[in-house]
Amino acid sequence: LLGIILVAINPYKQLPIYGDAIIHAYSGQNMGDMDPHIFAVAEEAYKQMARNNKNQSIIVSGESGAGKTVSARYTMRYFATVSKSSSNAHVEDKVLASNPITEAVGNAKTTRNDNSSRFGKYTEISFDQNYQIIGANMRTYLLEKSRVVFQSENERNYHIFYQLCASAMQPTFKHLKLGKSQENTYSSF
Repeated sequence: LLGIILVAINPYKQLPIYGDAIIHAYSGQNMGDMDPHIFAVAEEAYKQMARNNKNQSIIVSGESGAGKTVSARYTMRYFATVSKSSSNAHVEDKVLASNPITEAVGNAKTTRNDNSSRFGKYTEISFDQNYQIIGANMRTYLLEKSRVVFQSENERNYHIFYQLCASAMQPTFKHLKLGKSQENTYSSF
C-alpha cells in the first residue's frame, strides 16, 4: 500500500499557488518530481485511480483553523480541472454549494477561530469510465455532540442556532416560537 503524507500550514492569507497554471503544472507529474503540494497528492490519487481502476481516499486532518475545508476545496477543484469535467455546471460548484449548509450546522465560534469546523465529513466523488467527475455524495457527517450542551467561556454553540434565533420574527419561523439566543439554556439532570 502506498501512503503519502503532506503537512500543510495555513498562512491565513491568499497565496498565488492554487491557480489553474499551478494545477496544470502538477497534472501528469510523478510524485516527488515537483515540490510538495496538495495538488501533488491529488494528482497521485487521480493517477492511481485511473491506472489501477481502484478507489482512492484522501484524508484531510488538522487542528482548528489549519485549513482543512480549504484544502478539500482545492482538491476537488484539482479533480474537476484535470478530469476536464464536461458538465455545464461544474460538479465542484455543486458540491461547494452545500458548504454553507454544512458549515451553518457544523461550525461554531471557538476561542481560536470564529468559524471553526466542529464536524467531520466523508465526501465521495464519483467518476465515469473516462475519469471525469459525474457526481459527489456526502456519505458521513459527524458533529461534535458536546458543543450542543456545553461551550467553554467565549465560545458558542453551532451557528445554525444563532441564525434561527435571529430569524425568529420572520413569518416563516414565527410558529416555532423562537426567542433570543441569550434566553435559551440547557440543563442536564
